[in-house]
Amino acid sequence: MRVGVYVDGFNLYYGARKLCGRSTAGWRWLDLQQLAASVVAAESGWAGAVVERVVYCTARINGASNPGGQRDQDTYIRALQASGAVHELSMGNYVSRVSTAPLATADRKGRPVITNPAWPLMVQDGGGAPQPGAVFMASVARREEKGSDVNVASHLLLDVLEGRVDAAVVISNDSDLEFPVVEARKRVPVGLVNPTVGFRAGKLGGAISDGVGSHWWYQLTEADLKAAQLPETVGKLTRPAGW
Repeated sequence: MRVGVYVDGFNLYYGARKLCGRSTAGWRWLDLQQLAASVVAAESGWAGAVVERVVYCTARINGASNPGGQRDQDTYIRALQASGAVHELSMGNYVSRVSTAPLATADRKGRPVITNPAWPLMVQDGGGAPQPGAVFMASVARREEKGSDVNVASHLLLDVLEGRVDAAVVISNDSDLEFPVVEARKRVPVGLVNPTVGFRAGKLGGAISDGVGSHWWYQLTEADLKAAQLPETVGKLTRPAGW
């Protein structure tokens, strides 16, 4: 059974950072082939499954604002390619923009709660009357990674429809992938690997028996990540300090 693995790089990175700790070493130098093979072997139940294709979908860090991060990412990407830990690299891009929105805090489920004036910080009108119904507006700089989810979806469906794989694994918890995952399940068994600390996205759920059946779900752990690391040196490339 030929297995294709489709990795949402930024969903994986930020999920792993939450699982392992931002300042903790030992998880960033990730061997995607080894990680995928270990999870498939332990969780899929697919007889004769072999990971033959790993597609890594990510975007280049902006060197103007984060030159150190760009250097480290470049080293990692070249190490993945040199080691054979990925078979195809699919690049999105960063978009920088200024966004304006009401000031808000998060509730227990992470949903926004609009912040209104209240003493000791109150908004008053020209006559000095309090305006508790006013809304604080804030402009913030945002950097958004664009394209990874579309690239994951495109490679998944192309590989399934063109018969390059007999089963697929998607490493992401992005609910935007609902449609391609549902369509892929009609044709091949699909494994969904949640790389985040949160609950699985509801739209990525389903039944083992949907479509062709033999589907499964798994949530990555810190131990999974730390057990699947590239060698410290790959050719002339060395794991960045702190990784």
